[in-house]
Amino acid sequence: MVMLFATASVADESVESDEGIVFDDTPRPIGLHTPDWFELSFLDLREDLEDAVEQGKMGLAVYFGMDDCPYCEALFDKNFAQDDIREYLASHFNVVAIDALGTREVTDLDGETWLERRYAAEQRLNFTPSIAFYDEDGERIHQMRGYYPPYRFRALLEYVIDRHDREESFRDYLERADPPPKFDLDDINQREFFINQPYALDRSRIPAERPLVVFFEREACHACDIMHSEPLQQDEVLERIGLMDAVQLDADDADTPVLTPGGDRTNAKDWAAELGVHWAPTLIFFDERGEEIIRIDSVVHQNRLRNVLDFVLTRGYEDYPTFERWRAQQPPRP
Repeated sequence: MVMLFATASVADESVESDEGIVFDDTPRPIGLHTPDWFELSFLDLREDLEDAVEQGKMGLAVYFGMDDCPYCEALFDKNFAQDDIREYLASHFNVVAIDALGTREVTDLDGETWLERRYAAEQRLNFTPSIAFYDEDGERIHQMRGYYPPYRFRALLEYVIDRHDREESFRDYLERADPPPKFDLDDINQREFFINQPYALDRSRIPAERPLVVFFEREACHACDIMHSEPLQQDEVLERIGLMDAVQLDADDADTPVLTPGGDRTNAKDWAAELGVHWAPTLIFFDERGEEIIRIDSVVHQNRLRNVLDFVLTRGYEDYPTFERWRAQQPPRP
């Protein structure tokens, strides 16, 4: 079965294109979502998986959320509010919730015990919401990190439930699936803070003086246009990007040569494929020696982008295992 929940037709794209992409991402008290269709869990994931299999489900979905997370709120208010999405997920997986900053004990599928926040860090969980999907044998099928709008989330569920992971990556699956909604503009947004060609980004031999952020975008990309028209118009965001080297690449461009931060010669399209870029825009941050620090490959608005820029610029990654752990220790903004 392929694309049971196919994306909107061309005629419907203008209606679908804003669905789940535009929302206020200001942190505010929201609470950890545990709706009644989630399973009541004592956080022994082995027992939770066993219950799911006994009920005829294909496995277990572990949802990681946290308080003051507007992206988690969007998942519930925009995605799970739609009957087809909620029923499709619940009919194939039992879903249990973990607080990414919580202090309850979790027993993982290998029988090891963790505090919730340490388990989230062990999963390299930089962004909430996140959902890890496990099959009946406890093998992880795929993990979503960050918020996907409904049309992309439907594709994720199909990828997982139909076990396309056995033949291809999520990126490759999306490449051959129906295209996501697109905006009216045909070109990539050009900004003056982007470095011009040639893209000699090698930092492996001589360290650079500043971190690097690479924007992978696509033509006719609605989410890219929203990023440029919303957070990238804010002075506080632009000031922070001004402290970095910033490069914009077309993820579909096979003609533009790139010397990567690791010193490899390639082109923009092949590098995007090597990095597993599947969402546009994807922002990947590298340190002065060319090592990847963090990436944003899901919906992002002003507050999350500003915070990630601060995480990189203050070198928060050296002291905290994940972005969310770092963010939880920052004083509230006025």
